[in-house]
Amino acid sequence: EPKNALIKQYAKLMSMEGVELEFTPEALHELAAMAINKGTGARALRSILERLMLDVMFDVPRSDITGIKISRQVVRGEG
Repeated sequence: EPKNALIKQYAKLMSMEGVELEFTPEALHELAAMAINKGTGARALRSILERLMLDVMFDVPRSDITGIKISRQVVRGEG
């Protein structure tokens, strides 16, 4: 578990907005598989997470959302 894990960074950013961010274990496995398939290591993971979280981070400050749970379906773009 790296000290500056990307998931922890996004969770911290969301907590600053009063929102709890949670990734299911299946979502984390899917993210890892997608990053491995891209073949660029941590850069691929960062790219995937940025794309996944862009809309969420834009919409959260304007809403009354208090929690977000990211599932495998969300990572795949199905949910």
